[in-house]
Amino acid sequence: MAEVLSSLSDLGGAKVSAQAEAPVHVQKLDKQGRAYATGKRKDAVARVWIKPGTGKITVNNRAVEVYFARPVLRLVLNQPLVAAGRVDQYDIMVTCTGGGLSGQAGAVRHGLARALTFYEPELRSTLKKGGFLTRDSRTVERKKYGKAKARRSFQFSKR
Repeated sequence: MAEVLSSLSDLGGAKVSAQAEAPVHVQKLDKQGRAYATGKRKDAVARVWIKPGTGKITVNNRAVEVYFARPVLRLVLNQPLVAAGRVDQYDIMVTCTGGGLSGQAGAVRHGLARALTFYEPELRSTLKKGGFLTRDSRTVERKKYGKAKARRSFQFSKR
């Protein structure tokens, strides 16, 4: 418990407690030996499970090449694995809901980076420097009344 100081003169002789150390990140695994994390982007939410394996990625029970047909989306999804140097070392199972394909790919990227840090805490600094652990908070702006869209006005006409 902290000692109680009654005056400013007591402050000089008070013991300085050790600064709160940085939080220690430990491995978080479930009963099957998998790491789980949730990733979000726009309106999309991705639940990601990783376990050691051959690099097989399934999204909503389909192969990643089928679900994310565009190569750019698969590139976005693999960025955390490439940055960490762990390509083809983990089997990844993902369930995605909400948003479009682009948002879902970003959500999988976010969830995958978080799951990697839960499985291998020493990768956290590498992934944090790459910006993979930061949730991209940009979302669609809401529509305002009296406007055609969020900011667009109706066409003006004098007559």
